[in-house]
Amino acid sequence: MTFLDEIHARYDELDTQLSASPSASGSLKIVADWNTVRTRWETWAAKRRLAFSQNTADPAARTALAEYEQASPLVDEREVRVKRVLLSSPHRGLLESEYGSQAFALWKADIAAFEPAVIADSIRESELTREYKELIGGASIPFEGADRTLSAVMAFAQFPDRDLRTRAETARFEIFAQRKPQLDRIYDDLVRVRDRMARTLGFENFVDLGYHRMHRIDFGPQDVARYRDDIVEHIVPVVQTILAERKSALHLEELYYWDESALFPEHDVRPLGDQAWVLERFAESFEAMHPDLGAFARFMLGRGLLDVDGRANKAYGAFCTTFATERVPFVFANFNGSRADIKTLFHEMGHAYQSYASRDQRLFDYLTPTSESAEIDSMGMEFLAWPQMERFFGSNAQAYQREHLIDAFLFLPYGVCVDHFQHLVYENPAATPAERDTFWKTLEARYLPWRKYGRIGYLNEGSLWQEKRHIYLYPFYYIDYTLAQCCALQFWAKSQDDYPGTLDTYLALCKRGGEAPFGELIKSAGLRSPFEPGVLRDVADRAQVILGF
Repeated sequence: MTFLDEIHARYDELDTQLSASPSASGSLKIVADWNTVRTRWETWAAKRRLAFSQNTADPAARTALAEYEQASPLVDEREVRVKRVLLSSPHRGLLESEYGSQAFALWKADIAAFEPAVIADSIRESELTREYKELIGGASIPFEGADRTLSAVMAFAQFPDRDLRTRAETARFEIFAQRKPQLDRIYDDLVRVRDRMARTLGFENFVDLGYHRMHRIDFGPQDVARYRDDIVEHIVPVVQTILAERKSALHLEELYYWDESALFPEHDVRPLGDQAWVLERFAESFEAMHPDLGAFARFMLGRGLLDVDGRANKAYGAFCTTFATERVPFVFANFNGSRADIKTLFHEMGHAYQSYASRDQRLFDYLTPTSESAEIDSMGMEFLAWPQMERFFGSNAQAYQREHLIDAFLFLPYGVCVDHFQHLVYENPAATPAERDTFWKTLEARYLPWRKYGRIGYLNEGSLWQEKRHIYLYPFYYIDYTLAQCCALQFWAKSQDDYPGTLDTYLALCKRGGEAPFGELIKSAGLRSPFEPGVLRDVADRAQVILGF
């Protein structure tokens, strides 16, 4: 019997038990058994997704991923069937008292987002996202005497040498420009497939389906739209001040895209050692922060649960996944020798620690929070690691901290621009590729009015959005980074006044995993909701004092 045969056999058993009108105790046992099946399935799936990301050119990994993609909607159908029965169970009250109401809210969203009629389109969606990964993961750029990955070339964009930054970004986006016909075609197909699934399920368009798939339990599109307006009112002016100061300090006539995060030559903020050295300093940092974090870091390194080497044919970007059966997380990244390596490492290890800290949650649904909450764990860790930055940057530690804080503000308008773009795309699924580029240019004028691209025609045409893999792979995810950034900045502000207490609060939040929706989790950590009027203004005011603006 193959693994997939075994999974379906276990679901057959669950179906039989559920159809027999189980008792209260029997219902509890069914949920426990189902939890085991889901844990095994997700571990099997995570390993296949990871293997392909580690080498997108490996035929065996591609075949294994395709097997998962074909099987996933069929398993989704089995899961949804169980969720329907549990939601209507006469013992639901007992189940909620045992596991909490959050699981039932998540299951309700899953039921609305799936019917057997969308299985074929779901498989097609997975095939298209795999095609995008292969197209970008296999890109190689001749630059500075060597063939480099996209991640490696991105490192040069942070160098103090402006000519080097300009040439690096020109070379990087030439790769996207060369692939624009394929990128347009893949995205066009994705939009149409997703829109067709939404309409099949009874939604007006993919926006509502996308929100259900993202498990948006306690906020919706209207809340997000108001939040985007708050970014324009409170954050865009701060960023304009930051960039005007940078342009003046660097004596530039024009500030281009690749100058926005530029440092002065005397602050060449890069890690002082190689990859192995960085990982050892990371372990020391976690040990200095808290005994639990130190033990966790040594556990991860000792078990080889990090893959951070930026090599050829490795998928673009970084992420953390979890092998639920083994109760361990795994961190994937692409180091390139820039300061971004340190930010990325602490970000992904924030995810990893949360996964490890909440591994004793009794329900599979609670092992990981919904994404906007999960990103607080990662972005919060970035800021709570500030006292350790001297280990990585020596005398440039304060320069790194300042740039990290500035980058957080630079990100917020871009993040909501990505989100608004996706709303426009899925509200207008028949738009042409050229019209989508026009959407992006229009939104840049609103959220990024300072943005200039020099002579890079691909970017001037409005195509920057194509480098953001979340737009292709994880629709409507990106707003979650901005919501979490608002919360992480609150952790940062609190840590300036009470570091030990703030760290303890953060660790307690990680241990809760996904047992509650976004609003409840942040309230338990003493944080204010990003949707609350005045929150973004207050965060901006505190940061401007620190930055001296």
